[in-house]
Amino acid sequence: MARHRKFFDPNNENPFEISRSKVENFVRCPACFWLDKVKGIKFPSMPPFNINSNTDKLLKRDFDAVRGIKTHPILEKNGLGHLIPFKHDDLDKWTSSLHFGAKGYFHSVHEETNILLGGGLDDVLINEHTGELHIVDFKSTSNQSKEPKPVNLYGDWKMSYKRQMDMYIWIMRRLGFEVNKIGYFIYVDGLHVGINGMIDIDPSMATMKFSTSVLPYESNTDWIEPTLFKIKRLLHQDNCPEHNVDCEQGNFLRQVNQMMSNA
Repeated sequence: MARHRKFFDPNNENPFEISRSKVENFVRCPACFWLDKVKGIKFPSMPPFNINSNTDKLLKRDFDAVRGIKTHPILEKNGLGHLIPFKHDDLDKWTSSLHFGAKGYFHSVHEETNILLGGGLDDVLINEHTGELHIVDFKSTSNQSKEPKPVNLYGDWKMSYKRQMDMYIWIMRRLGFEVNKIGYFIYVDGLHVGINGMIDIDPSMATMKFSTSVLPYESNTDWIEPTLFKIKRLLHQDNCPEHNVDCEQGNFLRQVNQMMSNA
């Protein structure tokens, strides 16, 4: 039988593949998740953030240069000289989010719900003293205020970052690795204050400067398994639940329905 992905089929006995981003969609609004995964209704998507993807790629190359050999200067500077980029034969598969459900890629099957949860992590560090792993997530931003404040993990919208880290730590542990509860967000923050421009001496090239930050996060994976059970129940539900009150798509649909009913 074919892999069970994209849309839920109650007659397919294979584990239903759900990415960590789809779990995040469920947390934000079960109705949108149900419309997507049960009814196959796709909501308008945003264009990819290619600049962010490129900074992720370059940061991984920074770590690749010392992988399995020694720590990286950014870790040393932040008091983490005991951590080195983890070398593993499956690392390239673990970082490939597009194929997360394939054999050997970054996922775990939750037997109780028959849900395969997966994704693509950014990087992994290993503590050379204890052998424990730490999950790393690369982030790019640019604070546009006149007096930029240091990057932090505060704010409701950054809860999705934390849940992402929670899920990756949960998966990695289920793959049999000893994973520390502390994960690290490595930020690059595009600078503009005091910067005159970005065009190089060679006008065909441009350069942007970034400040760097390493932010520790203490994970909480307790919410994941109960959420998978809720997702399982919703997948077998015949009717669409109510949209969350702060769901933008739900509010849009309500306004459209009101307008059409009054037309």
